Amino acid sequence: MRYYNGLCIVRDNLSDLICKNLYHMKNSLDDEGIIRPHKGRNDPALGNDVIMTMIPSDLVYLAGRIGAKKVAFPGSRLYPLYVSEEKNSPFLAIVGPFTGAPHAVMALEKLIVLGAKRIWVLGWCGSLRQDVRVGDIILPTLAISEEGTSRHYPIGEKSIEPNRDLNRTLLEYMERERVPFSSGAVWTTDAIYRETPEKVRHFQAQGVLGVEMELSALFTVALYRSVPMAGLLVVSDELFGCKWTPGFSNPALKRGSRRAADILLSGIGHPAGRTVR
Repeated sequence: MRYYNGLCIVRDNLSDLICKNLYHMKNSLDDEGIIRPHKGRNDPALGNDVIMTMIPSDLVYLAGRIGAKKVAFPGSRLYPLYVSEEKNSPFLAIVGPFTGAPHAVMALEKLIVLGAKRIWVLGWCGSLRQDVRVGDIILPTLAISEEGTSRHYPIGEKSIEPNRDLNRTLLEYMERERVPFSSGAVWTTDAIYRETPEKVRHFQAQGVLGVEMELSALFTVALYRSVPMAGLLVVSDELFGCKWTPGFSNPALKRGSRRAADILLSGIGHPAGRTVR
């Protein structure tokens, strides 16, 4: 039994029955789960803004840039949390790194109940376009889901997209500062080793800019929970020729990641983000 775009391709009658039941259940999951995110007695309170970063080096850079301190709490085994304070109150939190949609969504649900009001995302992606190269910045305007988490958060007919006001903040800042960037759709997958030539060509034909592993689920949960979210991706590798060209040791990736991090800080209004190099 396997799924494609929420539908089942089955091999026998039993699988068919299970699949049909799951498909109908999927459309009724608008009630709360049995296990719910909650703020525990030893959990920290957060300020309005949180940056979720997918990459360890970006977490270290951002925490150092704003002088954030690591906060001990029960969930820190799953994702470290750093908080900066202003006038003895939480101002900005940095959390990560994350691998894949389920991991990132677990953290997002927790961050919301801890008080986060605006979520900013920083991650890496593989480029599907020849004119978008390693180190380049992408402003996602739409996410196409090929992951399994977002289907559990029904959002009706809404597109899986970021908050328009937060996205506009980032866009206007980059235009004003003349920061080169591309904007458009991205493809989110659970299966990094199943980014096949057929799929790459399919999404290229739709004008998709890149592929990554978390964004469609994060956007979906943010819409479901009515929490504004936007973010930036930095190209870490290239797949546009249906051949993988990694750029993880390319100095352009580090420069692009630092620049994207500073742009997010500027969008939030943190003083550390005022200089974008």
